[in-house]
Amino acid sequence: MSHTSPPHDDITQALAQDRLGIPGLLFFVMSAAGPLVNVAGVLTLAYAVTGNVGLPSAFIVLGLLLALFAVGYVTMSRHIPHAGAFYAYISRGVSGAAGCSAAWISLLSYNGLQIALYGGVALGAPALGSQYLGVDLPWWVYALLLWALVAVLGVFRVDVNGRVLAVLLVIEVTVIVIYDVAFLAHPAHGYAVQMLSPTTFLKSGAGAIAAIAVLGFMGFESSAVYAEESRRPRRTVPLATYLAIAVIAVLYGGSAWALGVTTGADKIVAESQPPAGGGLVFSLAGRYLGSGLGTLGQVLLMTSLAAMLISIHNTTARYAFALGRERVLPGFFGSTSASGAPRAGSLTQSALGLITILIFAIGGFDPLVGLFYTGGVAGALGIIALLLASSVAVVLFFRPDRRGETLWHTVLAPILATIGLGVVLVLVLANFATLLGVDSGSPLRWGIPAAFLVVAVAGWAYGIGLRARRPQIYAAIGLGAQSSAGQEVVQPAPAHFLPGPVAQDGPGQPWPRPPIA
Repeated sequence: MSHTSPPHDDITQALAQDRLGIPGLLFFVMSAAGPLVNVAGVLTLAYAVTGNVGLPSAFIVLGLLLALFAVGYVTMSRHIPHAGAFYAYISRGVSGAAGCSAAWISLLSYNGLQIALYGGVALGAPALGSQYLGVDLPWWVYALLLWALVAVLGVFRVDVNGRVLAVLLVIEVTVIVIYDVAFLAHPAHGYAVQMLSPTTFLKSGAGAIAAIAVLGFMGFESSAVYAEESRRPRRTVPLATYLAIAVIAVLYGGSAWALGVTTGADKIVAESQPPAGGGLVFSLAGRYLGSGLGTLGQVLLMTSLAAMLISIHNTTARYAFALGRERVLPGFFGSTSASGAPRAGSLTQSALGLITILIFAIGGFDPLVGLFYTGGVAGALGIIALLLASSVAVVLFFRPDRRGETLWHTVLAPILATIGLGVVLVLVLANFATLLGVDSGSPLRWGIPAAFLVVAVAGWAYGIGLRARRPQIYAAIGLGAQSSAGQEVVQPAPAHFLPGPVAQDGPGQPWPRPPIA
């Protein structure tokens, strides 16, 4: 691919190149997964609601499935480096209209995940402030402080964000490992090896526990979003993706096992029941390591939320940039600052977050149930659906021409991943009420999946409208940097793209005509 240098002014149409190596990209991906949020919150929740002690093996099984998905996913990233990964892959593999549908689902899902995290400060920030600072402040004050941090970092260079995430993540993972070692050093009744057996996981409650476990991996897919900003992306993106999946599987699976070992496999379900179960990890750490390390974990839970917000904020802003660059969203989203940050997308994200915090604060709504849990689970549902659609897109993209890739990378692994992810999506939908923490008769049970379906259909219809009314823009869907003015189109567009003459879509923004495949 050829690139032209962006103009040296305040606004450009290119993300900063060569900013992230493997460590930097891994920090973004792992931070989005929120290790301490999952270890301290999701693990005990999984034990409590499913009663299944096979959670450690569930993470290993799901990790293997997602690694299988990653085979085709990172292969696509080598041929289509794009800041809107799901959108681009589905556009190029299925159709431009399907890509628009994926774009709308991506924006809804990542926005849901990011904004929901502001409600997570209610998990501990007010209590910590009261106990250690002597101030009794409502949750939304802490949420606004966190919002300000994320908003400022969002307009900085991507590598500046990466350095902040590196510090937070290293401390966070180090504390988790210290906790796990302490737990394993104090077994209740031996080392409960049955918890590591897949047969234990496949007993009663397997569907719900698989659904909860897969939520813990959310964020690994964001590696491809940074392909345009990575050094040697053909190597960096695959390695960061596989490393993230492996680390998440081992870290979460090992922590789930350590919790079961120290409480006893026969007691972990009872110990995880709310309300005490929410603080089980920290109370055990205080017992074995002293109150100081237990308190440190509670503080790091808040920094883990901050790291998740920074990472997902950056991912969502880049999706908006990618869609603005191709005029699927208004063109101003396709501009970046001189530092290469997607400024318009970032500021829009910050505005949405601020509005949501103020609505919940003024309305007196529950930030944990109404925002953190509901928004987080809803966002994860959309990401799982996009993983499934992307696997299908890989097969279709390489069907006419494997482009030098192996049968395993382009056909076999993606087909197996499609089957596996289809099963996971069914399990998530079947256990959606459990994941939300509501009764099966709650309107949210089917209302949230139905809302995603409506958005998907609306996005598809929008794409069809583009094809009819603005065929030049439709033809450039999924082309990434090649769609920008002044970029040379060197990759052929797939057959479903409509050719069209160069047309003006705004002042000075000619759209190239892709060659007919």
